[in-house]
Amino acid sequence: MEYFNAFLCGGILCAIGQVLLDKTKLTPARILTGYVVAGVLLSAVGLYQPIADWGGAGATVPLTGFGHALAKGVSKAVAEQGWLGVLTGGLTAAAGGITAAVTAGVLAALLFKPGAKR
Repeated sequence: MEYFNAFLCGGILCAIGQVLLDKTKLTPARILTGYVVAGVLLSAVGLYQPIADWGGAGATVPLTGFGHALAKGVSKAVAEQGWLGVLTGGLTAAAGGITAAVTAGVLAALLFKPGAKR
């Protein structure tokens, strides 16, 4: 059932993004940024954690999950370090994901020859 919930949750998030692409004039970059902000806002009001508990990877892997991770990291760091945590908490919480993305980008650049499509 966990796999079904993850599939359903991730599918709903993707469907919302597709509807936004098809029915609005929003660019993909604005939709992606909106997803991160939505994850932060939903975390701030306490709604994203129940979604993440139910949807598992379907909620934590998409960009809304990245926003949720940033918000959790900031919250934890502020509780431990005070206002300095506002600056350090998000980066500390998301360091693994950021490192993986940068490493994958470097490996792709080294392994493949970039060029214009013909």
